[in-house]
Order: sequence, then structure tokens, then C-alpha cells
Amino acid sequence: MKPLEGILVVSLEQAVAAPYASCRLADAGARVIKIERPEGDFARGYDHLVKGESAYFVWLNRGKQSVCLDLKQARDRAALSAMLARADVFIQNLAPGAVERLGFGLEELRARHPRLITCSITGYGEEGPYRDLKAYDLLVQAETGLAAITGNEHGPARTGVSIADIAAGTAALQGIMTALFARERSGRGQHVATSLFHALSDWMNVPHLQHVHGGRVPARSGLNHPTIAPYGAYACRDGGQVLFAIQNEREWPLFCQEVLRQPELAEDPRFRTNDQRVANRPALDTAIHAVFAGIDRDEAVRRLQAANIAYGRVSTLDDLAVHPQNRHITVATPSGPVPVLAPGALLDGSPPEPGAVPGLGEHTRQVIEEFTGEDWCS
Repeated sequence: MKPLEGILVVSLEQAVAAPYASCRLADAGARVIKIERPEGDFARGYDHLVKGESAYFVWLNRGKQSVCLDLKQARDRAALSAMLARADVFIQNLAPGAVERLGFGLEELRARHPRLITCSITGYGEEGPYRDLKAYDLLVQAETGLAAITGNEHGPARTGVSIADIAAGTAALQGIMTALFARERSGRGQHVATSLFHALSDWMNVPHLQHVHGGRVPARSGLNHPTIAPYGAYACRDGGQVLFAIQNEREWPLFCQEVLRQPELAEDPRFRTNDQRVANRPALDTAIHAVFAGIDRDEAVRRLQAANIAYGRVSTLDDLAVHPQNRHITVATPSGPVPVLAPGALLDGSPPEPGAVPGLGEHTRQVIEEFTGEDWCS
């Protein structure tokens, strides 16, 4: 039996943040009914690269039932009301005020169904001067200051995945799980509210606190650590890169002897301490680059590992595809089975057994007839 078997989640969702939260609930055994507009979650059309399916949609919508509703129609609103009367969790990530205009105000829902847990995911929160602004992942990366500390000396950069959406989905999942546990004690549901801005700004606390209390603005340093040297990426003869870190003064002479094969460099007055190495980083990098440019990445890795220096290859997507540490799950989709990288957490040593990715409206008639008791022609 999966941990959340018997929990019914109704999710009026689209894009990434809410589907991320509901996908993890489905992985844990909850029954998740995904409410889509008649034309479908627009994430279905982000690309068509996975056997004709969207990579985003395949990643985030396994194990759900797809029900298409036009909530401007009274009959469709009545069907959703019937589902919510039996739901444990209602997730929605429509624009602020939209769910209320459709007749599903969350306070009213919880007044009628005291055990219901409601969850809203917005761009900037349910209050404040920005509450009505449109918010997409990259906009929020900029607004929270993440872009200002990401990139290199040439300028700010986008984080390469939808980090604001994922942060909000993770925060929503945490809030929902907390509310489910609290309900076991109190018998009452709660409202969970998160936003892309607030979830990501929480993750910005270290640079925020360093700046407000210490006056420090972290430098954009690409794949180099701003205050530790050497701690960064270096190119090898074959074009591969390896990133390594010298974390203490004991490791520095080991690195010079075992990796660079230049033990005398450890005593160079420019490089004896971390502060001196940071101050003389250009000269330090020149010395390291000269060695790494003469060896292939596998040899650099062998030397680093022999010296017990922490390292990581700068992997390409080709490298990731064959990485020996990967775990995979196979997800059924309307276009056939697809192996995907497994979620990060194991329970008793096993990843979740994934459900199938639904076709658009695949479960509409079945689910609505179940909850309303009426014949339904979609």
C-alpha cells in the first residue's frame, strides 16, 4: 500500500508549479484528478520531443486522471463541485481571483467541507501590490535577484531549469503534506498558499542576509567560487571540463603534488593561503590551466580522485544520459513507454512506481459519471 492511498486530490492546474506538487502526491499513491480546459493544459504543447509528447507534460503528469471541463458552463461547474465534495485536497494555480469568479471561493469551499485542504499557487502571493501581476519562471528569477547573482562577468543569466516553478511546487507539496498530517489531529483542513516569488525568495536568504547584514554583493562568477580558490571548472586537452574544490590548506599541497605534479607551487608566496590564492587568481588559473590543457579529462579525474580532492565533471546532456549514477523509472504515455530520470527520494530503497501520463480528457466521462451519477457525453 502506498502512503497516500485513499487521498483524493483535485487539481485545477496548468504549466509546472501545481503539476509538480500534484505529481509527487500521485507518486505517493494519492488519486489525482487533473482538471484541464477543453483545449488542455498548455504545457502539452510546450514541445513535441518525447515521441510526440511534451517533455514537460511527461515529466509532471504521470499517475493522474485527465478530466476536461469548461468551467464557464453550469453543468461542468456542477461536476467539479461534486468532486470537491469528496476531495481531501484542492490545488489551483489560476490567476488571482479567477477561481472565485468561477464560483469556487476557497473560504466558502472549506466552510462547506471543513476537512478539505485547499492550496493556491500564484505568482506573487494573495496580497501585496504585485498580487495581480503575471508571473512566469524567468520573470521571477529576475524579480527575486537570482539572475543578478547568476552568470559571469559578462552579465546575468537564467538558471537552466524552471527553478521558480519547482521551488513553488516543492513549497506547495510541503504545505499540503503538513496540512494532511495536522488534519489527522484536528479533523480540519487548512489553506496552503505559496507563490513563485515567495518560494524562490526563501531560497535567496543566504545572499540576502550577507548583503543586508554584511554589505556583501556576491559576484557573478560563472563556474568559479567567488571566495575560494581554486574552486571552479578547468578545461582539459580533450575539451572536457572538470570542476574541483580545494576546501582547506591541507588539501592545497596535496593538489600541487598529486594533480599538478608541481609540489613547489604550494610554497609560492602568492598561493600559500586561500586569501592569497583568491587575490592572485589570474596567476593561479594560468598555472592550473597549463597542466590541465596537457591531459585528458579522465586523467585529471584520476589524479583528483587519487589525491582525494572533491571534483565533478562538467557534464553535457550526453554525459547525463549515460551517467552511471542515474536511476530511471519507465512512464507509460499515450505514445508509448518513456524512461525518465527518477525522483530524488527513495522509500525503503525503491523509487515510486509511476502511473501513466493521461491523454487529454481520457477520464472525463468515467470520472464525472462516478461523482455525479449522471450519464455524461463529453
